Amino acid sequence: MAGLSAVIFLPDDTGKTGLARPLLLQNLMGAPLLSWLVDSLAAGGVERFFLVCRPACEAAARDCFPAGKELVVAEEGKAAALFSDFLAAAGDDQTDVIVVTGPCVLLPYDAEILALPGAPEASNLLCVKKTVLQQALADQADLLPVLEAEAAPYTDRDGAFTIESLAQLTDFQPLLNRAHLYRLAETGVEIWDFGNTYIDPTCSVAPGVTILPGTILRGKTTVAAGCVLGPNTYVEDSTFGAGTIVNSSQVFRAELGEGCHVGPFAYVRTGTKAGNHVKIGDFVEVRSVTLGDNAKVAHLSYVGDSEVGSGAQLGCGAITVNYDREKKYRTVIGENAFIGSNVNLVAPITVGKEAYVAAGSTITEDVPPLSLAIARARQSHKREWAGKFKLKKP
Repeated sequence: MAGLSAVIFLPDDTGKTGLARPLLLQNLMGAPLLSWLVDSLAAGGVERFFLVCRPACEAAARDCFPAGKELVVAEEGKAAALFSDFLAAAGDDQTDVIVVTGPCVLLPYDAEILALPGAPEASNLLCVKKTVLQQALADQADLLPVLEAEAAPYTDRDGAFTIESLAQLTDFQPLLNRAHLYRLAETGVEIWDFGNTYIDPTCSVAPGVTILPGTILRGKTTVAAGCVLGPNTYVEDSTFGAGTIVNSSQVFRAELGEGCHVGPFAYVRTGTKAGNHVKIGDFVEVRSVTLGDNAKVAHLSYVGDSEVGSGAQLGCGAITVNYDREKKYRTVIGENAFIGSNVNLVAPITVGKEAYVAAGSTITEDVPPLSLAIARARQSHKREWAGKFKLKKP
């Protein structure tokens, strides 16, 4: 398939299946079937895609195509002019076009897995001469009847299978995931356990990444070289810079810079943006927060709706108190500030640059730069209290 163009028809088969979405947009391990099909076609060398679908499905379908691949989308019944230009731009060296007429999967051929008795069964994946398509357009013919008459279908012997129901997808789930992981491994991604790792075809994982067992990567996640993810890590729609480590944690719609360290057991929520060499330690939850370079939230803390300056440190149990049941308020912590253990920062509040906050304090007023804030009662002792009230002999 090297250098080929592909045409994908996304039919509305909801009336037949009774489902809310077409089969090609039904999820398989969290990603639409169309994503897995596009991934397989791209792995085979297809670089240009022409998609025909209803307007209601266009946004979801576009998300199934990787960045860097040429994609032309046309509405059903209005594709002829765009399709003619698409074929003309393919070049004379491309004599064949891959055409998908309905739901199907494409697997790398494996004799032990895919060898089936009897004659090969034709699939919805076809190989069509470009000249045939161009002539059909010139004659203003309906393409699908032309395809049925002139195309050479791929079969199960080629690893192509038609999908007619959701139940069929369960048989292909492990095969598609394993094939995708193998392709990543061939590029230089180190995967420790192929049977316990799941990566969406829409994710981008660079060579040199290490994936430990129990890791799940979903959506538009991008992982740069040198990252180590896992074990037991879940990531969705997030970006990791080079050399970042995420250990036994969950990350949702976040951006982490280079050399960050997350976890174990951290919860990085939507809206988190971390610079380089940031530490988000064990049992830390962050949400809608910006963390400057070298900032550290060591452990057992919650930081939400906040801006944490470069080099700032939050001790064990430090909390930003951001919600009063009606509104959420922001906390600003200046560069190189130091927040002691078990501190409550009651927002809205600002801790100035290089300021210190003493352990155990509840801070309700802004802290000036370079100052030490202490907000706790002075310690006192009730001598002999325990002997009088708690340790009396019966």
